[in-house]
Amino acid sequence: MSPRTRNTRGTNEAAKVIAIVADVMAFVLGLWILMYLLDANRANDLVQFVHDVARWLAGWSHDLFTFDDAWARVVAGYGLAAVVYLFIGHAIAGRLRRY
Repeated sequence: MSPRTRNTRGTNEAAKVIAIVADVMAFVLGLWILMYLLDANRANDLVQFVHDVARWLAGWSHDLFTFDDAWARVVAGYGLAAVVYLFIGHAIAGRLRRY
């Protein structure tokens, strides 16, 4: 196997990992939005864990918007973070696959 083939294989694997990480981050954010909209029990450990992770992931976009309704703030703030992570993660993965 030539060094170029091994390098391409490595970058393809790195691209897959980056895309999967972006997908998982967006999934957690989407899961929190769904749990919030369905009024999940916040005393539940799973709900609390998802909320904590989503809050950390969307720290930069949390309360970015000032809608009157709380559900709109959650959907816009956490949804924006999910879209940005998907876009950036898949853009980086696509660039890696080209090389």
